[in-house]
Amino acid sequence: MEGKIPNHLSTSTILSHQLSPTDPDNPMNWPLYRRVYASAVSWAFAAFGLTSYTAGISEVATKFNLSTSVAILGMSLYLFGIHFAPIYTPHVAERVGRSIIYLTSLFLFALFTLGAGLSTNFGSLAVCRFFAGFFGGPCLVLIEGTFADIWSAETTNTYYSILGLASYMGAAVGPIVGGFVVAAKGWRWTQWVTLMITLVVFMFGVGIPETYGREIPRRRNRRRGLAPPNQPPAESGVTLAQMIKITVLNPIDMLLTEPVVILITLYLGFNFAVVFQWFITVPVVLESVYGFTGQQAGLAFIAAVVGSILAAITTILIEQVIYRRTPKDRRATLAIEYRLIPAMLGGIFITTSLFWVGWTAKPTIRWPSPVLGTMLYVWGSLSLAISFVAYLFDAYPPAGTLSALTIAATIRLLLAGVLPLVILQMFTNLTGAWALSTFGFISIALLPIPWVLFKWGPTLRARSKYSRRMMNPEKMSMEMPTAMVEDTSSATPLAGSEV
Repeated sequence: MEGKIPNHLSTSTILSHQLSPTDPDNPMNWPLYRRVYASAVSWAFAAFGLTSYTAGISEVATKFNLSTSVAILGMSLYLFGIHFAPIYTPHVAERVGRSIIYLTSLFLFALFTLGAGLSTNFGSLAVCRFFAGFFGGPCLVLIEGTFADIWSAETTNTYYSILGLASYMGAAVGPIVGGFVVAAKGWRWTQWVTLMITLVVFMFGVGIPETYGREIPRRRNRRRGLAPPNQPPAESGVTLAQMIKITVLNPIDMLLTEPVVILITLYLGFNFAVVFQWFITVPVVLESVYGFTGQQAGLAFIAAVVGSILAAITTILIEQVIYRRTPKDRRATLAIEYRLIPAMLGGIFITTSLFWVGWTAKPTIRWPSPVLGTMLYVWGSLSLAISFVAYLFDAYPPAGTLSALTIAATIRLLLAGVLPLVILQMFTNLTGAWALSTFGFISIALLPIPWVLFKWGPTLRARSKYSRRMMNPEKMSMEMPTAMVEDTSSATPLAGSEV
């Protein structure tokens, strides 16, 4: 494939460590056990339950005399709270580092989870759920940066697979545990169990080391009684006006003017909206069509766990095959468009699964068929998310990358919260088969996106004003060689990036 791309475009290249490659404080030089511990803590912090509340929706509706759609707000408001995390987290992380935010965020999340469990009316429950998401969201945003601090960028899709697995596994396990908890103790125990898990994770993570490449030298100088190190201005902005521009105004502009961002945001937004509607429709269908109990319906989400694991394995294997088949002297410069290959496969899985589930979830066909269909959807969904997020991270220079990731994250969280509020009406008015078929037809229209970006992505990125702003005019372009390569050397990522 041929095209013209800006030289040294990748964020991984531009955002180099403030630390020497031989500095023992550089996270990539830490002993393996310390790198694994920091990764495990960030993974655990991101994997706390997003969806255990869904197992108690029927009881919440009965307890507070609500319609089911209103009771679903308890889940949607949590997602709406997380929606703001990609906007404010990078600015806070730039000033205090990652480790403090992890611990503070999880502590505040625990307080509002406690408040949700103690709520005596739905208004207070809704407020607590929103702020649990608002303050807990940074844990989901920071995991990407933490992994990129610690592990080589040559295996970007691999560590994105691990961090994506955290959020998908956390979401999938919620209804499994919640189904048994609600049956035994009632809906409030969805919050108590979440709180107990959070406290265990907090104790496990108390010793999390700082990984952010700009914060490490600042802390080191403070310990030694030295002046702050001389560092370039933060890519996320220094003044309030700059910060608003980078994580509010520029993201909106990119959503309207940048083809790469428009296409990826549309596909990811659709993908996440459908993911979260499953947490409402799967229990409804299994209980109404197949006579499942709440516990049995919860166990059906084991299929989602399996799908998540298969997506991570598939993505890692694809990356490793490409990596091993690339000459050693070109591995570090493999073009980022190759990160889109799992999305190509994932899109096919998504489309297939929507029609599969829609037309097999009926009494004449046994329940394993639609359950396996949801597994295929999750497999495709996570494969798609891993590919697109990894691609966006290096699609633009640093400030552009942060803006692109911010709009992609906020839009998909917004849509993920909205669709569950109307999905039962869709199933009632259209029937489940045609509601899911509608999503299937939309997915067909979106299916070419990773293929289009693989072919024309370099050209689209080269023409972007967000690329040109950061480039030396004398190095504005270079011919894309046959092997399709560009400079993507390992480096420190943005202070906060993705969810």
